[in-house]
Amino acid sequence: MSQVVDFHTVSTAGLESSPVADALAGLRANEARYLKNKYDHVFTVDAASDAADTVGWVHRILAERDIVIAARPLEATSFVADGTRFAYVFYESGLSINVMYGIEDGKKRAVGFKLSDGMPVPEELASKFKFATQKSKLAGTIRGTFFVIKGEN
Repeated sequence: MSQVVDFHTVSTAGLESSPVADALAGLRANEARYLKNKYDHVFTVDAASDAADTVGWVHRILAERDIVIAARPLEATSFVADGTRFAYVFYESGLSINVMYGIEDGKKRAVGFKLSDGMPVPEELASKFKFATQKSKLAGTIRGTFFVIKGEN
């Protein structure tokens, strides 16, 4: 069952098993606010088990860079807005991965990684990426990085 992510009242529903549940909930709410402001999209998530196709698609894209995420996915979603297919996966470790995949050839395609406040950099990402820091009222300190998708997915 889909859950609308409320960025006014941050909830840990669906993320309770994460050791950084409050920070991950803030990160998820931060994404919901961004998508509402930029695309007028109401951000909803499903349990990862109900969104296996989305999780699988994200993991196939990560395989392009030989990245396998060790943490368990908790929630995921995908949707199309403004000619771009978006996918989000939120992991128990506090990691959030988002894919922005321009549907038309030649459009931007990238994968973003965001680390919840208080979580360590996952071992599978530590040697491959440097993370920049940003502040968020909803999520505290967010560390993030990205890569451009080169192949067709």
